Amino acid sequence: MADSTGHLPRGPGRILKAAQWSMQGLRAAWLHESSFRLEVFLFVVLAPLAWWLGETPVERALMIGSCLLVMSAELLNSAVEAVIERYGPEFHELAGRAKDMGSAAVFVLMMNVLLVWALILGDRYL
Repeated sequence: MADSTGHLPRGPGRILKAAQWSMQGLRAAWLHESSFRLEVFLFVVLAPLAWWLGETPVERALMIGSCLLVMSAELLNSAVEAVIERYGPEFHELAGRAKDMGSAAVFVLMMNVLLVWALILGDRYL
């Protein structure tokens, strides 16, 4: 929260508050979003596999980072959906479009995971 002059508080307290809010967001996503839980489970499997299969630090970073991007997009998509649901269950074209676009963003990043992994591992094992 901003102080009376409109500036955010500075110092370690701000960092701790930001970390606390981030943990609350991760907890909410874990509790309420089955897609996020699935992506976390996939990450738990794929991250060690990427560490083992990646031959260079760059390959490992690309393989693991692509998976982290999917989870980040899922968090943003879930946030958009929560805000839309806040205003009620009735259908609105723009609300539907926003939800579809959020879902599409997650899908595009999933395709990015496939592309990154295929380019790194395909050349080596095929």
